Amino acid sequence: MSNNKKRVAWITGGGSGIGLAGAQELAKEGWTVVISGRRKDVLDEAVAGITKAGGKAEAMVLDVSSAADAEKVAEEIVAKHGRIDCLVNSAGINVPKRSWDDITTEGWDKLVDINLSGVMYCMRAVLPAMRAQKDGVIINVASWAGRHVSKMTGPAYTTTKHAVLALTHSFNMDEFKNGLRATCLSPGEVATPILKLRPVPPSAEDMAKMLQPEDLGRTIAFIASMPPHACINEILISPTHNRSFVHPTLL
Repeated sequence: MSNNKKRVAWITGGGSGIGLAGAQELAKEGWTVVISGRRKDVLDEAVAGITKAGGKAEAMVLDVSSAADAEKVAEEIVAKHGRIDCLVNSAGINVPKRSWDDITTEGWDKLVDINLSGVMYCMRAVLPAMRAQKDGVIINVASWAGRHVSKMTGPAYTTTKHAVLALTHSFNMDEFKNGLRATCLSPGEVATPILKLRPVPPSAEDMAKMLQPEDLGRTIAFIASMPPHACINEILISPTHNRSFVHPTLL
């Protein structure tokens, strides 16, 4: 994308972790970033940090599991800025009770609502603006567990992330004719707050060996910087010390 025009990015889950890192990197490169999430205090702190660093940022509270609310946020962004050039779907969760031994129907439904339906709702919400522009890139943050079945993440998380990969490819099959493209970004372990929800949270030593949020932030900025004729369909990225290669019982 050209750097001499206004570029607007909407990042879900933008208050922390990968989403925040992506927003920070895009803002450094001159993008106007709109971050959304469920907690206003977290979003406001993130916006303050980006603004202090010289970037342009604003926040909109959103629970992505609401299709109507996702559409409202997209409409408000377009009403204010006139366009949406990039959507980063980074909102995602897991639950402590995640194995076949203890997963609940409530936990399953919650993951599907946010990790899968939320991604589709936001993708659908930006379509009118991007189709009118004949340009736009969507970056769906999936997981290593979206490419390889993972015991650590559990059946619900693994299933939703596999589905996000399929959703991304389906989008590219349909929307290339409108000049739109999507990337599925699938990272291995990243040292983000979601790891605190693991049945056994990783140690500080383990987290230091993982991918860091800024690694994914730079990757997001790279994808968003590609010209309209180039579609990066997938990126699979892992820590060099990739524990996903090791059976959990051996960790």
